[in-house]
Amino acid sequence: MKIHWQMLVIILVATRTLAIVDLRRQKEVSTSSGRVPTDEVNLSRSQDNPMLFFEVTKPIKLPKEKPCSVQLLHHDFGYTYHKAPVLVEYRPPPNCQKNWTKVVMEWKATCKGRQYDRIAGVWLSGVEILRTCTAEPTAKGIEWIILKDITKYSSLLDKPQILEVKLNNVVDQTYTGVFHVNITFHFYGDNGKEGLDNPAHAHLILPISLPSSEIGGSWFQIENSSDVQSKSLQLPPNAYRAVLEIFVSFHSDDEFWYSNPPNVYIEENNLTGTAGNGPFREVVAFIDGVLVGAVWPFPVVYTGGINPLFWRPVTGIGSFDLPSYEIEVTPFLGKLLDGKEHTFGLGVTNALYVWFVDANLHLWLDDKSSSAIRGQLIGHEEPSLESSVVSNFKGLDGSFRTSANRRISSSGWVESSHGKLITHTSQEFKYDNLITFKSNADVQIVQQEIATNRKVIVESAKGIVLSSKVDTFFPLYMDAADVDGGNGTDMEIANVSNAFNKDVSIVAPTGSFFSSLNNTQNAGGYMITKNNLVQSGLGSTQEMYNYQSTEGCYSRAVSVSNYTFLSDSTDSFCGYTS
Repeated sequence: MKIHWQMLVIILVATRTLAIVDLRRQKEVSTSSGRVPTDEVNLSRSQDNPMLFFEVTKPIKLPKEKPCSVQLLHHDFGYTYHKAPVLVEYRPPPNCQKNWTKVVMEWKATCKGRQYDRIAGVWLSGVEILRTCTAEPTAKGIEWIILKDITKYSSLLDKPQILEVKLNNVVDQTYTGVFHVNITFHFYGDNGKEGLDNPAHAHLILPISLPSSEIGGSWFQIENSSDVQSKSLQLPPNAYRAVLEIFVSFHSDDEFWYSNPPNVYIEENNLTGTAGNGPFREVVAFIDGVLVGAVWPFPVVYTGGINPLFWRPVTGIGSFDLPSYEIEVTPFLGKLLDGKEHTFGLGVTNALYVWFVDANLHLWLDDKSSSAIRGQLIGHEEPSLESSVVSNFKGLDGSFRTSANRRISSSGWVESSHGKLITHTSQEFKYDNLITFKSNADVQIVQQEIATNRKVIVESAKGIVLSSKVDTFFPLYMDAADVDGGNGTDMEIANVSNAFNKDVSIVAPTGSFFSSLNNTQNAGGYMITKNNLVQSGLGSTQEMYNYQSTEGCYSRAVSVSNYTFLSDSTDSFCGYTS
């Protein structure tokens, strides 16, 4: 049963309508990302030129000199499903200064017509450097630009590599949008210095991914909760530090994982085609079968998610540049420097089809050590995940509260030319989710909070050498109402509030560094659909972005509605010297 329009006012008053726009039904509409493409919606937009879509983020801090730029890719992604990725030879630019201190990748794309949002990845010889979602185009065309600092991959950039780009797209009589993509690397010369905000980068980066010859792309595809994908690596004997960088995106039945009800609800209501396994997900990382870390991911809303009219021209947090997550695994080097191969595995707790995950292993090497580096794992604790689900429902209506927490800690020492250093790591996670169904499940409300804390302490015989702490907090609130508009039409009312908060603190004898990011989006609106096509709609989005650090600050407040900017202001003032 759908709610008639007369009930709409009651719903809006009775609930804080921040919505998922009937996520259960959306998954049945599309096999790409689970929504309706929009290209001919009756919105107030008069300009004929392609509109610039963008994700709000702070500018990259660049040297003053002009870069040396090299275009690596110009490709039109038409029908690319079940086709091999695009491969391009990369060679260090001979005309650019070799001692660069900053490298920025520019992804510039255009598209026009009707098309879904599509996921894409960029790799250098299997090492992922960008996970992104395309924007949904309009009939008049759009363009968007992503600028990403890839300086930490410098050890790859000074040698020949294979640049790989995977973007699955479908082009036919209905879906006409072709993505025209250009990728350029901008190299900035020696005009900087190492510091806590600009540390020395890894000397070697090893991919934990599929070979680039795989048609599906280099990411692993995790299809269920027991699916663990792995790769064996032999580490060089002179590695003294190791960090796992994990890329993750979620699709199909698990694109809206945070809204999935428990299986008991699905079974007792005899539902079919409804994604379940509850709303809790975590990416787990293993070394030789031992759990060494986890990622409780930020719930990125893709550019066609919930209500695609929200993300025009401001896109969802993390949608153009999906976040990667780092896990310090230095304590385990004592077990990995024996000259043998070791298995690195990735899985997803409670996963449904499908998650794309892979990882990069960043290694710091000691070229001054006269012999193989010694090390030992001296402590590791990985208690089982603690979780609980409290269900209270009758028929299709009711509520479900899911809670979880986990703690992982490790300690180990490594002895190199830098001396004997002991590294202690801890990872703490807390999760809470409340799902409520009303009006025969035509109204769904989701409230979720994810909090993580990561600490790394490095000490020598003389005391603490480095102390770092990273805290993240991801609050999400959504609700949705599916309203019967009559004459075969549906009105889908949706609102969402999503926030990415991250605090970083680093303390060393040479100084200290901190940064704080608070990035919040609020969006609301509706769509009227008929035969899975959007007839009309409204989308309004407000975003407040605030970044502060010991190196400078940046803030931006932007408000848009139906392609029109209502306000847009930026500020770089803060109480700290840059």
